[in-house]
Amino acid sequence: MQMTETNRIEFKRELTRELDLEREVVAFLNYREGGIIYIGVDDDGKAVGVKDIDGDMLKIKDRIRTGISPSPMGLFDVKVEEIDNIPVIKVFIASGSEKPYYKTRYGLSEKGCFIRVGTAAEPMTNEQIEDLFARRVHNSLKNVVSPRQDLTFAQLKIYYTEKGFQLNDNFIRSLDLMTDDGKYNYVAYLLADENGNSMKLAKYAGKDRCDLISNNEYGYCCLITATMKVLDKLDVENKVSSVITSTRRIDTPQWDKIAVREAVINAVVHNDYIYGAPSKIELFSDRLEITSIGRIPLGLTKEDFFNGVSLPRNRELMRVFRDVEMVESLGSGMNRIMRIYGRENFEFGGNYIRMIVPYNWIPEEGEAEDGKVVGNVVGTSDGQKKWPEKWPEKWPEKAEAIISMIDQNQGVTISDFENELGVGHTTIKKIIKEMQAEGFIRRVGPDKGGRWIVLIPEKPTK
Repeated sequence: MQMTETNRIEFKRELTRELDLEREVVAFLNYREGGIIYIGVDDDGKAVGVKDIDGDMLKIKDRIRTGISPSPMGLFDVKVEEIDNIPVIKVFIASGSEKPYYKTRYGLSEKGCFIRVGTAAEPMTNEQIEDLFARRVHNSLKNVVSPRQDLTFAQLKIYYTEKGFQLNDNFIRSLDLMTDDGKYNYVAYLLADENGNSMKLAKYAGKDRCDLISNNEYGYCCLITATMKVLDKLDVENKVSSVITSTRRIDTPQWDKIAVREAVINAVVHNDYIYGAPSKIELFSDRLEITSIGRIPLGLTKEDFFNGVSLPRNRELMRVFRDVEMVESLGSGMNRIMRIYGRENFEFGGNYIRMIVPYNWIPEEGEAEDGKVVGNVVGTSDGQKKWPEKWPEKWPEKAEAIISMIDQNQGVTISDFENELGVGHTTIKKIIKEMQAEGFIRRVGPDKGGRWIVLIPEKPTK
């Protein structure tokens, strides 16, 4: 695989003392889209490998942590990636909110500040430095004093221990849990064993907020614990519809677990806690809504947001959630969400971002509400829907061909039906709609990225 350097990708053959790694990282931190540095890839984009991957990864982390200011912790990720079966080091750098970043040794000067221009890291002018400094975001959670100073962190220590980390006596400062004047900050407050923060998970009987069934609160404890409880509750609520044909059983959850998990964690980590309101989750009869407080971070567009450009609002929280493996890697969450759900599933308000997740199927009246598997079992006993001896006269003979195509490829599209069967868009849509109404086929998931399933046994052989 041949790669090319771009405004967001930089290649380095090897990590040496002469390599000004800090310069390249600073340039991406100050660039509005962040970027990626590959170590072990030559200038032509060919993977050449790294001799001491573990040692070089430790050196990279240490040089970035100690050589750059303000603290870039939570804004970079170092991992191994294989290119053409050759392991190389991938350094992912998110755009920072405390620009300008600079090489600590040289401070806020033309020798210390750089920005990505095309495929190069260029020195910033004094005017650029002054402009960015004037627009720097100062009201980050790190700088907000905790409303309580009698904080303990037993839960947080347990999560780190489970992942093989030992927090020493200096962990408060290493995790940026203090303000510059030595007081616990709001990040510490959110991660403490006891706090006043609580996430709400509300469930409604209908499609609006009129008939509230339950209103659970998860919080007043370490934010990691609260998040896990919310995810566990959603797993319970995510009922599965089972369809059994003559050859296979198809289980369909109401929503995609991985995508929703990423959306919930994104809402928690990127929530604007300065406004004092936590993220919330709401279950309706036809959809799930996940709402986080705050707009798209300054410097990002909606296009950047959907493309997974990372600019963590709360870098300290992001760093902790990544340490305990609640977040896999920077910039990956939105990509996993967008594989399943589209832009139409997002709503941007004046001071909130909401993801709306339509259910893959909706329980009918009388179906079990307390189990993981509910009704909708087809083709397994007498009296169930069977392959028709003759298709209804209102359907053209195309119906049998449609089912055959779905059996071969559940991801078949309306355009595929049109091309294969030689009929128009309106006709195909009409047939599909009638077949769904009669219970012979079902659409699972959204129009983009969903699939079809057949709800009747295979055609009997004669």
